[in-house]
Amino acid sequence: MKLFGAIFILFASTYTGFEFAKQLSERPRQLRQLKTALRSLEAEIMYSNRPLQEVAHLLSLQLSNPLASLFSEFSMKLKEGTESVKEAWEKTLDQFWKQTALKTGELEILKQFGETLGQHDRYSQQKHILLTLNHLEREEQDAVDKQNRYEKMVKSLGFLSGLLLVILLM
Repeated sequence: MKLFGAIFILFASTYTGFEFAKQLSERPRQLRQLKTALRSLEAEIMYSNRPLQEVAHLLSLQLSNPLASLFSEFSMKLKEGTESVKEAWEKTLDQFWKQTALKTGELEILKQFGETLGQHDRYSQQKHILLTLNHLEREEQDAVDKQNRYEKMVKSLGFLSGLLLVILLM
């Protein structure tokens, strides 16, 4: 029975360490996806006459979750037409933010982007998208740095803390 408990403790702590490490690796991946989505949005704004609701729907089809869900919900809110673009963007961000691995810095960048979304002509909108991309690039570099620095350590720490607990309880 003790052996079963020890194996369970070791497994649970190792799993916890790997879950924390997954958050560290998900953040740069989601930031890259978000940057790709913004580049696609920029291209659609500059070279097509599609409405923002349709562009958001197309982006939701191109991305994986949770960002696909975010753009899908944004598209639906725009389709309803009861809210402004800014309000729909902020409500969608608030609704889906906890499902992402992104941090509050990225949330603030995206909320600032939402302030200008659909408010300006094509060229001004392009400038705002490029500014947002620059900010997200900086955040991605920070995320990659943290991933490289802490991911292996967190995995090891999960296993070693479980091992320590098993030794102390035996």
